[in-house]
Amino acid sequence: MNALTQTNYSFDGQTKVYHGKVRDVYFVNDKLVMVASDRISAFDVVLPKGIPAKGQILNQIAAKFLDATTDICPNWKLAVPDPMVTVGVACKGFPVEMIVRAYLCGSAWRAYKNGAREICGVKLPEGMKENQKFPTPIITPTTKAEQGEHDEDISKEEILRRGLVSKEEYEITEKYALALFQRGTEIAAQRGLILVDTKYEFGSYN
Repeated sequence: MNALTQTNYSFDGQTKVYHGKVRDVYFVNDKLVMVASDRISAFDVVLPKGIPAKGQILNQIAAKFLDATTDICPNWKLAVPDPMVTVGVACKGFPVEMIVRAYLCGSAWRAYKNGAREICGVKLPEGMKENQKFPTPIITPTTKAEQGEHDEDISKEEILRRGLVSKEEYEITEKYALALFQRGTEIAAQRGLILVDTKYEFGSYN
């Protein structure tokens, strides 16, 4: 089986195409055709060889969870015409990513270990240990960086001050993010797993 590492399609009504580290996104009229390739990205580097069926697995996992959460939050998915392809509504993405954390680990732990007691505007108590569970999940937003740039930690207050999203938009996405994380936590627990943290991206469609 060969790995699909490049696509170069041309659809009727296509206006542009975006080749990401893993996914290729074709803009067709007011729709998106997203192809999950077999490319491998590690630390922002695309490796020279892909893994056969990786894109199919990635796309089908995403489709499963989009379908499993439509009662919580509307999403962009319309159809999965191929195991590696999802067709959906082209939304205008918000320039903010909502990261929900249930445990003090990763970059949050590194910041805490170096003395930080506030992350993205969220105050943290003294005496926490690595991988300790928070009393309730916290949201540590980041900016949504342009291609080739890195996301930056940001607080809710700074997001609103800079007008990245409106107060109403932020409150809606905050509500959705926490509800989606709770659903994910429940699904993981049913399988003997824990959901440590995850990232959600939102947008609007008129």
